[in-house]
Amino acid sequence: MPKLASVFDGKKFLWNGVLYETRQQASEVQAGYDKEGFETRLSEEDGKHLVYSRRVSAQQTAAGGN
Repeated sequence: MPKLASVFDGKKFLWNGVLYETRQQASEVQAGYDKEGFETRLSEEDGKHLVYSRRVSAQQTAAGGN
């Protein structure tokens, strides 16, 4: 079972709880999260692809920082 949370670039991301068979499937889900204002990362574990995300606050977005 993958970790529920993981750190990428010093930032905490949460796994969406789904194991994807292909990178393409994970990338499609990732694109949807990106459109909704989430910061995302893809990961691979035991041949499965995972999507991790974190919400970027409106304050950070307005200031241009993450």
